[in-house]
Amino acid sequence: MDYSLSLSSSSSSRHSALRSLPFLPYAVKPGYLPHQNPIFNRTKRTTPGAFLAGKAHERKAASLAVLARAGSSHCEPSSSSSLNTPLEPRSAAGRFLSTVFQNQRQFFHAAVADELKLLADDRDAAVTRMAVSSASDEAALHRRIAQLKECECRIAVEDVMYMLIFHKFSEIRVPLVPKLSKCIYNGRLEIWPAKFWELESIYGFEILEMIREHVSTVIGLRANSSVTDNWATTKIQRLQLSRVYAASILYGYFLKCASLRHHLEQSLALSTKDVHISPRSTLQSPESYLVFGRLSYNIQSAPSGNRPKWQERERENLRCYVLGFDAETLQRCAKLKSKEAANLIERHTCALFGDEKMGLLENEEVILTSFASMKRLVLEAVAFGSFLWETEEHVNTVFKLTENQQE
Repeated sequence: MDYSLSLSSSSSSRHSALRSLPFLPYAVKPGYLPHQNPIFNRTKRTTPGAFLAGKAHERKAASLAVLARAGSSHCEPSSSSSLNTPLEPRSAAGRFLSTVFQNQRQFFHAAVADELKLLADDRDAAVTRMAVSSASDEAALHRRIAQLKECECRIAVEDVMYMLIFHKFSEIRVPLVPKLSKCIYNGRLEIWPAKFWELESIYGFEILEMIREHVSTVIGLRANSSVTDNWATTKIQRLQLSRVYAASILYGYFLKCASLRHHLEQSLALSTKDVHISPRSTLQSPESYLVFGRLSYNIQSAPSGNRPKWQERERENLRCYVLGFDAETLQRCAKLKSKEAANLIERHTCALFGDEKMGLLENEEVILTSFASMKRLVLEAVAFGSFLWETEEHVNTVFKLTENQQE
């Protein structure tokens, strides 16, 4: 369903061409790329051929999708041109970025920036018109327009975030697992290739240790288990597996936030090690006394036994640092910052394990699978959460996301 409602003739002209395009790769007609990249001037791009289909520049990327072959017992890489992700884009922006990713990947990030700027401008224009007409007879109409535009832009920006996360997975050559129904054969779930090394390669040693401990805890597989143990089978309810997956996304999100705080506090401890900070210094500001909720004060004049804990933790490892969180800091790191991120986790998990439109299937369906396949799902979920944190930060600099009010 298209929730769009044009606010001006210029906005309508910018969107009309894009929304009427066939977005499947085989429907993209050959064209040419102008000397100036058209994605930096949205009004000049009237056909997908001008952006996507120059024969001299076309480098169609090999698909990283995963699917289950007919008669096979596991998922394998696909040679098709479809992204084959659990979630299908619901907006014109999402379908457009999907096409760009498959046909002109070198322009992907520029296209994302262009789409985010356009979405932000459209939403701001609707809000401005609503404010200007607040005292007129059309106030109710423009208030409704602003509400519809907000809904439309939220759906579109979730699609943009999803494509950014998918792009990050493609950079480490890891395909997202598709709907589980495509990977289950004769009641058994197998995901292949496992991609353990690639999924673990994005972390430092301390974070990787904590992730391996998480994997061991949630699926009951030892970190140093043998190949035989990895491919041993077990039974698990689909609903329970979906909950493990969603919890692992949140864990990856939390670890990303906590590790960056840890790195910043370590850097601050090193930078102030030999610097005299006095309460009378003209270089000080109120923010310099508060480091992530931990009080800092005159470092040089304080006795060594009374120095701030964050300075004493210069060489503290990440695990001990996280265990030292108070309740407020723990909640701040674990809480999703935006409503869009929360929606994306819910939609992706529902699409992967059940029917996105009807929600998760509340039944007791039991799946036979290997520990290796469960490990693959958990590692993917943790990486998804880490990428989601990065994507949320990036998108929020251009398009102001909605604050997550849920506790």
